[in-house]
Amino acid sequence: MAQSYVYILASRSGGAIYTGVTKDLVRRVYEHKNGLVPGHTKRYGIDKLVYFEVHDSVYQAIQREKNIKHWPRAWKTRLIGERNAEWRDLYAEIA
Repeated sequence: MAQSYVYILASRSGGAIYTGVTKDLVRRVYEHKNGLVPGHTKRYGIDKLVYFEVHDSVYQAIQREKNIKHWPRAWKTRLIGERNAEWRDLYAEIA
């Protein structure tokens, strides 16, 4: 099976966040950045990749995404801060 990714986007440091899953992280973040994904991320300008994880299967990634989505915001903020304390946009590092 192909690798899959769980990712978190933010509008800004400490701002609105979105958690998603994809098989092609570069393409998906590009779509968010260019307003090609209708809905929550486009409406609130959530387009900065602040966190991502690599999983061996899409099933693992989907389960992890579901778990993260059910977490309180403080836990998600802590998860981001552990790897990206400045909430830098990581897109340039993966593109």
